[in-house]
Amino acid sequence: MRTVSVISNSQTFFTTLDSAMGPLLLVGVRDDVGALALRGIYFAGKAHAAKAPPDDAREDRAAFAPAMTQLGEYFDGTRTQFDLTLAPQGTQFQQTVWAALREIPYGQTTTYSQIAREIGRPAAVRAVGGANGKNPLSIVVPCHRVIGRDGALTGYAGGVERKERLLEIEKLQG
Repeated sequence: MRTVSVISNSQTFFTTLDSAMGPLLLVGVRDDVGALALRGIYFAGKAHAAKAPPDDAREDRAAFAPAMTQLGEYFDGTRTQFDLTLAPQGTQFQQTVWAALREIPYGQTTTYSQIAREIGRPAAVRAVGGANGKNPLSIVVPCHRVIGRDGALTGYAGGVERKERLLEIEKLQG
């Protein structure tokens, strides 16, 4: 996966995908070479999805074909890594946390405190949790792989039951 910067006035596109986790809202923008870069993958009906896409966004299902194919393969257990262009919006700290999330191997979990240590901010456990909760690219940026220090499946924008199902998919295939 590569993360790109996007011209601020880029047209936003969206589509929905019926998935094994329920409907997903996919949001993207054109990157600096005109290809679609994912800005968000949201569980429909959840709080983050209500804020996306913007009112002037255009629906374009075909533009999301690679993302939809790769998500389907992930849910089928035949894909363990995504190869998509990403353009998440967030603070520098959030971007740092999201980059660390992309390094968590398929089928494995880590803790908020471990992520805080890995990014060189060991006292920022709560801030890491906050950034994790604002991850706009559910599944592709695997925030579901972050668990509590005691092994508890704490919080997930799509609901803890979805977090558990995603981890189960990875456990069965890993």
